[in-house]
Amino acid sequence: MRFAADSDSELSRGYCACLVSALDGARPEEVLDVDPTDLASLGGVAAGARSRASTWHNVLVGMQKRARAAIAAREGRSPSEPFPSLVIGRDGAVCAQGSYAEAQAMFLSPDESKISELVKYLREKKVGVVAHFYMDPEVQGILTASKRHWPHIHISDSLVMADSAVKMAEAGCKYITVLGVDFMSENVRAILDQAGFNEVGVYRMSSDQIGCSLADAASSSAYTHFLKEASKSRPSLHVIYINTSLETKAHAHELVPTITCTSSNVVATILQAFAQIPDLNVWYGPDSYMGANIADLFQRMAVMSDEEIAEIHPSHSNRSINSLLPRLHYYQDGNCIVHDMFGHEVVDKIKEQYCDSFLTAHFEVPGEMFSLSMEAKTRGMGVVGSTQNILDFIKSHLKEALDRNIDDHLQFVLGTESGMITSIVAAVRELFDSYKSSKQSANIEVEIIFPVSSDAVSNRSANGSHHLESSTDTDFDKVSIVPGVSSSEGCSIHGGCASCPYMKMNSLGSLLKVCHHLPDKDNKLAAYQASRFNAKTPLGKLVAEVGCEPILHMRHFQATKRLSDKLVHQVIHGIGEPTL
Repeated sequence: MRFAADSDSELSRGYCACLVSALDGARPEEVLDVDPTDLASLGGVAAGARSRASTWHNVLVGMQKRARAAIAAREGRSPSEPFPSLVIGRDGAVCAQGSYAEAQAMFLSPDESKISELVKYLREKKVGVVAHFYMDPEVQGILTASKRHWPHIHISDSLVMADSAVKMAEAGCKYITVLGVDFMSENVRAILDQAGFNEVGVYRMSSDQIGCSLADAASSSAYTHFLKEASKSRPSLHVIYINTSLETKAHAHELVPTITCTSSNVVATILQAFAQIPDLNVWYGPDSYMGANIADLFQRMAVMSDEEIAEIHPSHSNRSINSLLPRLHYYQDGNCIVHDMFGHEVVDKIKEQYCDSFLTAHFEVPGEMFSLSMEAKTRGMGVVGSTQNILDFIKSHLKEALDRNIDDHLQFVLGTESGMITSIVAAVRELFDSYKSSKQSANIEVEIIFPVSSDAVSNRSANGSHHLESSTDTDFDKVSIVPGVSSSEGCSIHGGCASCPYMKMNSLGSLLKVCHHLPDKDNKLAAYQASRFNAKTPLGKLVAEVGCEPILHMRHFQATKRLSDKLVHQVIHGIGEPTL
């Protein structure tokens, strides 16, 4: 069947109309039997074919969702409770659906007196604040509002935190407070020292250790064994996730030449390394899910055409991708306790209720969520990457909707830590404000879905205390989602909610306490100071010096899109063997 059309959008509508017509009156089982791959040829070969195929693939996904619902209703199965969510309206108002979402929304409009108190301290004592996206919502709400009065506040992923601290020091800040886990404050301390700001104080937010399951995995004896195996294969490059301690980076670099990476640049880093160094072995760690997802991605690339592969990396082809697969190794015993919860149960519910929504997933999620989001990405409905990639994806699709100016409800499944919601709401409100005009504005809403597994559901006793027990299917509808982690309250001991207990150790009270005691003349904040490593590596060098080198290698790659000559030399010729 041929269509006369003036535009690709008209062709898309024509194909979609044919699909709907073909399945009109079909039984739900027949709709579910339609394989999307059978429809690929309908996209044609002309420019825009991929977008046409994606458009009506999305229509099919929506039809199959309704077919599943029809089958469930026919069989007398009641639909499961939806995930909690936040809906952001065109006027910036937020509507929370579910108690978990209510907890996230509670601090989006923070107490003005707390803002004034914090800003007073920051301004008087010249304190800069760098915080991670995964902060407690109360802290993020206060910081976001305080930034209007004190510019030296920055919320981002871990990579940008140290860079922002350097800019704050250059602007005259005498102290930097770090709201994150300990390896983040260590990185800030080391990068400031590298930049010549040794006199700037760096403070963490707890006198106790603020751990990280990924960082802990990389400091284990099992990870050292992984690196020793890597050192036996030349040439080898160790690509280590930035979310690890400085000490780990230093010790690793002396075993195997090492470059750090983030979830947004890891694929480009590995592909460039394979392209630049013949017969290279790449050893990635410590996040096992991310390692498996990278391997999965390269397997997908292995069946792509050379043209499709070149769009991802211009130096690679189908032949080169297939040849590198046996030389990619990843550590298989490390994971983030937050992203671990995006497993079968959560994914099955997303397939059932949210398959036609936009799906976002951090690169650290398990394979089930990764595959689901990658499939959505092929339809223009998903993204897999870093926290910043997820935020940019949401902003991009909202901007497209605002440009169309047609009533719309954009639904995004948040496949990462729920602490991102503060930054998401702020970005959405800012975009809504930028499109305000005298002309008629369409009613556009953005809904953020929080996937929460049943492990996060807890019974409440009559006195309001929480019993941290997983519910069963039979009593699921009798309990409520328990919000966030606060003093070990909220998520069950099995996890289940996308909220990091380590990150939530960074409280507003701790930040105010640290600011209150600065300058620390009585040494009351000794336990809060970020570590400055004076220890030495097995080769007798300073941990701080060697640990920064993999970070500097990454910065060179980010600036030039190539591995530095120094790193390539280290990979090919080695950097010396440590004394074991």
